[in-house]
Amino acid sequence: MSAKDLTDRVARELIANYDDASRTMKHVSAYELPSRSAVEGILQVYRSLIFPGYYGDPVARKTPTELRDELRLRIDLLRNNLRSQIYKGLNHKRQFEAPSATEDCPDCAEMSEIIADKFVAHLPELRKKIELDVQAHAVSDPAASGVDEVIFCYPGLYAIAVYRFANALRFFGARIIPRVMTEIAHEKTGIDIHPGATIGESFFIDHGTGIVIGETAQIGNHVRMYQGVTLGALSVHDSSALRGTRRHPQLMDNVVVYAGATILGGETVVGEGAVIGGNTWVTKSVPAGSRVTLNG
Repeated sequence: MSAKDLTDRVARELIANYDDASRTMKHVSAYELPSRSAVEGILQVYRSLIFPGYYGDPVARKTPTELRDELRLRIDLLRNNLRSQIYKGLNHKRQFEAPSATEDCPDCAEMSEIIADKFVAHLPELRKKIELDVQAHAVSDPAASGVDEVIFCYPGLYAIAVYRFANALRFFGARIIPRVMTEIAHEKTGIDIHPGATIGESFFIDHGTGIVIGETAQIGNHVRMYQGVTLGALSVHDSSALRGTRRHPQLMDNVVVYAGATILGGETVVGEGAVIGGNTWVTKSVPAGSRVTLNG
């Protein structure tokens, strides 16, 4: 069989397979899905706005007018690209839930404009929160030489910054795109934070690899967390019955969770100032100020 004949045969078989897989392949020749590469580009522009001078074109030697013009360009680029991807996410959700829906969605277009504008307006407040996360990393890790090293090098800060972007988008009504963002961060850092989680100010993640924070987890202010920690849900036979309920634990302010700890369940509350030791398994609430270790 020639290379051309082989290519033609495989293409025909794949198309036949697409036709059989109506739910997973119904967007082919129908409507455009969000683009992971485009979302990665949005995250790059976002980082250049949150950390100008660290990411994106240099800004240190620009005049105030040049800096303002540069920021306007970046903001417009972020807004336009974000609006496009939000639209695709909203339209995909609509098409998935109603396969007979028309391809175009004027309501989705209007909503994507609103969400993109709300996010852009939220950027200054978001940057203030991430600045507190930067300071938490610089203060909490004696190995950090300063904020420059934290911003350039720390995977925990990257994952938190992406989470805060995705969490805000999800709150404003975006669909799919927030999860794509946190999964990009997951792939880059090994830190898996669901965009639906609630995380307070000055969050510090040290090392970070293997951390999992579930959708309904709640984390207070000034919490410190080390690698391999899981804030998860207890396993059930019918997961659909718990969808929309709180399934993951709550950590109050000033909690420290050391490496390898697993904390499970929507009714599990770790009280303020408690310390969860490494490799522990916690499925019941922990009183404020207490310490949980393998040795009891």
